[in-house]
Amino acid sequence: MFSKILIANRGEIALRIIRAAHDLGIRTVAVYSQADANSLHVRFADEAICIGQASSSNSYLNIPAIISAAEITDVEAIHPGYGFLAENAHFAEICESCKITFIGPTPENIRLMGDKMAARAAMQKAGLPIVPGSRSVIKNKEEALKTAKSLGYPVIIKAAAGGGGKGMRICHNDLTLVSSLLTAQSEAEANFGNSSVYIEKYIEKPRHIEVQIIGDRMGHILQLGERDCSIQRRHQKLLEESPSPVVDAKMRKRLGEMVLRGMKSLNFVSCGTIEFLLDVKTNNFYFMEMNTRIQVEHPVTEMVTGIDLIKEQLRVASGEKLKIQQDDVRINGASIECRINAEDPDNNFMPSPGRIETLILPGGPNVRVDTHIYAGYEIPPYYDSLLAKLIVHGNNRQEAIKTMRRALSEFYIAPIKTTIPFHLKLMDNALFKKGDISTHFVQELLVNEGIDTPR
Repeated sequence: MFSKILIANRGEIALRIIRAAHDLGIRTVAVYSQADANSLHVRFADEAICIGQASSSNSYLNIPAIISAAEITDVEAIHPGYGFLAENAHFAEICESCKITFIGPTPENIRLMGDKMAARAAMQKAGLPIVPGSRSVIKNKEEALKTAKSLGYPVIIKAAAGGGGKGMRICHNDLTLVSSLLTAQSEAEANFGNSSVYIEKYIEKPRHIEVQIIGDRMGHILQLGERDCSIQRRHQKLLEESPSPVVDAKMRKRLGEMVLRGMKSLNFVSCGTIEFLLDVKTNNFYFMEMNTRIQVEHPVTEMVTGIDLIKEQLRVASGEKLKIQQDDVRINGASIECRINAEDPDNNFMPSPGRIETLILPGGPNVRVDTHIYAGYEIPPYYDSLLAKLIVHGNNRQEAIKTMRRALSEFYIAPIKTTIPFHLKLMDNALFKKGDISTHFVQELLVNEGIDTPR
């Protein structure tokens, strides 16, 4: 096991990694920007080094500064968390060249699965179904029109090198396809430094289902069940749950077998998530993409399996063998996670940075809060708006919803605006309670309330 690691991240995930490391007897080094000098991950790490100014490019994306901090503090490994450099193959290679363990997959796995077209081809070769679409990137409008004609409208344009809804456009006819192509390419270039896009057949009102996996260096890979991430706005997840209310035992077995087949073909190491679209009309799963890192929503899997994913990630990165077998994995009860963001849901989810004057955290049985905030904390405007993750567990989904509603009603952050009121509405929504949702559910709900506009 490592004796000291550096966490190349901030906020709640940095604090989460520090706690897991300390439980394992590992010393920690935090890096921070000037804007995060008073953040809790800086306070609770054993050492902390400022690596730059507030902007991400000058701090959390500053590879030379992070490597220098790692060398100065003599760490054995770097955990990238999620976001920032977590899926940067070049960063993983630099860590290797500096004899520092990158706590994540191999650079080859990161690079392959980070290229959406290459990932689709690799998983299709391994026998996973993919959404019908273009076999290569779309170079011009003529290719786009030809592809759309062969697939049939509606289609969706996607950035080949990205995710999170960036460089993504839904098109229902030739006119919107041609205009959206240039927009998607420009957005992909601006966000990922790569303007390449491809086109898929658009599945209307699907479920977003993902499967958590973890592999060790000896070739053992586990799949830890699915999460339902269909509650999202403009491709950004707002709530996740495990297990999915629409995946039955037969579907779960089929999905797990597909995932293990795909990941074994890659010799995948560390934590990762394979994302699928589920066509509820046919119960067919389609591989969408893979995230080669720990996910924001990993706690719901921890709650239903009892497996600490960060600790397991640290163990396998240090060369240890997974101590559990696939037959040992059990899904117990149900778990829901609400992302509490510094956004105003009544004003088109506008960011709401500022100083937190009052903070009351929820508690009681089966309630977990992963957060880095405190009373007096100044929310910086430079980063993601995530303030906290509220996670609950119940013997079944109905019980988990009731516990989440109670926990949300106890959660108080003032004077800034947060998504807590939105999540409370969600817990009372009849369709959500029934599990009758899709990836369009939130958008339709907000449009009906006059809060958001169609995209």
